[in-house]
Amino acid sequence: MQTSFADLKNKTAVITGGSGVIGFSIVRALAAYGVKTAVITRNKKSTEEKISSIENTIAVEGDVIDRVSLLKAKEEINKTFGKVDILINCAGGNYPKATTGLEVLEDKNEKVQSIFGLDVEAVNNVFHLNFLGTLLPVQVFAEDMVDSKNGVILNISSISSFRPLTKVAAYSAAKAAINNFTQWLSVHFAGLNI
Repeated sequence: MQTSFADLKNKTAVITGGSGVIGFSIVRALAAYGVKTAVITRNKKSTEEKISSIENTIAVEGDVIDRVSLLKAKEEINKTFGKVDILINCAGGNYPKATTGLEVLEDKNEKVQSIFGLDVEAVNNVFHLNFLGTLLPVQVFAEDMVDSKNGVILNISSISSFRPLTKVAAYSAAKAAINNFTQWLSVHFAGLNI
């Protein structure tokens, strides 16, 4: 395959959510450009099977909402591939109990999940997975980029962050938080070529 991104060859990328549909497509594309890729995963064995045919790609155990596990993952990645040049935050998702049963509420109905019955813990879990699951990897992996004054951070969001989808208020709000954080981060790191 002929590529126009020769400057990516031999760079090191970390991707969260790399075994999901979107993330896995990104992993394959990175490999096609010669990027050394580390997939952060909670299920290392399953991810290793999925990426087994992709060159210069490893599965590294880690949880995007657990800083200690991310620090251990970074240590392994640095030892295997060197400094991190690219971080792609693709991990995310929703919880059924953080979802309403109706698109439009017409009256209070105890039998149908509405805004009044959303499980606060489930909503909190959605924010943890999506927003903190973006913030913590940035805190851990961007240190290499700051040291080298160069890097790329790509945070995957959702169209629902701009146009909230019905029923998934928590998911839409969490993805909007990622967009806002990404804009803030671009200013924060602007002087470092990140």
